[in-house]
Amino acid sequence: MTRHHKLLTLNLFLLTFVLGTSEFVIVGLLTEVAADFQIDISTAGVLVSAFALSFAIGTPILTALFSRFAKYPLMLTLIAIFIAGNIATALSESYTLLLVSRIITAVVTGVLIALAMVVASETMPAEKRGAVIAIVFAGFTVASVIGVPIGTSIGQWGGWQMAFGFTAMLGAISLIFSWATLPKGLKGTRSSLKNQIGLLAHPRIVIAFFIPAFSIAATYTVYTYLTPLLQVVLGVPKRYISLVFLLYGAVSIFSTLIGGKLAARDGISKLRYVFLIQAVILASLYVSSNSLVGGMVSISFIALVLYAMNSTMQLYFIDLADRHFPAARDLASSLTPVSVNVGIAVGSALGGWVTTNMRLIDISWSGGIVAIAASLLAVVSYRLDQQRQDGQKVFVN
Repeated sequence: MTRHHKLLTLNLFLLTFVLGTSEFVIVGLLTEVAADFQIDISTAGVLVSAFALSFAIGTPILTALFSRFAKYPLMLTLIAIFIAGNIATALSESYTLLLVSRIITAVVTGVLIALAMVVASETMPAEKRGAVIAIVFAGFTVASVIGVPIGTSIGQWGGWQMAFGFTAMLGAISLIFSWATLPKGLKGTRSSLKNQIGLLAHPRIVIAFFIPAFSIAATYTVYTYLTPLLQVVLGVPKRYISLVFLLYGAVSIFSTLIGGKLAARDGISKLRYVFLIQAVILASLYVSSNSLVGGMVSISFIALVLYAMNSTMQLYFIDLADRHFPAARDLASSLTPVSVNVGIAVGSALGGWVTTNMRLIDISWSGGIVAIAASLLAVVSYRLDQQRQDGQKVFVN
């Protein structure tokens, strides 16, 4: 790759790091938010579900609408709105204002992630696409390792509002880097909204969409309520919570590396087994939570499979779009993060229902059941690919 390719990759990595920190830091601060607004923990957890749901609904619509615009000015404008959204969150004096600011930030975040993936896939050499997309996704991993623990520590030390002042500052840094490195020649694609949205109704896209959604939902059934689980079930003191999130993020780095390897080696055929392993790991927390060490081991393995499907699914959606809806590449690039956020919304909602109606530790095996559903869909998608390939061979012969 050229020097500019490397700088651009670094910038896209920084952008997803900033976006990931802003999205996920709230998980480590739910207890503080609940105490500040005098609400229960499941109501505070709605902030996670609402962000993810807004992301999932708003991203495909706005991505399709904005696809006609040049990428450079569009991304700079959206980053500026992202900064304003985080400032509004930091200044929120009521739960309602906090919720609204998070919804606005969610929609902008989704479109920015989709555009970052488009820029990566359209500007990089073909042989480097998978690796670069894995690096861009790694921004979310490093956000878990560095951004979220730092933001959580800042929020616990100076108030949760200060954590979002921190993410606004990170957004400003990303804006400067993006102004300097984003390519100015990437033009939009002229296509009607109807033609693009048609992509979402294609059976292959629908099946593929719910693969990452169920996988992430399985994890977020547990992850959304990781802080109370650590404190109530495992007995981890409050001052060590940010260190646990640091451990979780550090282990998830290897998940990103695994994801890059899978994407380069017919990843869709292997994901069905990855999700079964994920189900076993999640369910194991039910037993291992009887000891601090055992519980931490299970949590570490949950992080290890977290991002294993990202690169494979991102390239898979783009390839499906190239095959069936070439004019909807931008929209296809948004589907992995949209699916992930549908999963976050479903998982956090399921986790909230479980914590309200069952025991807190029951989120473990509940998540495991959802991971099995992801595996079944991966099997279906893989078999459809095989049938298509067999049909092409018959046609050629």
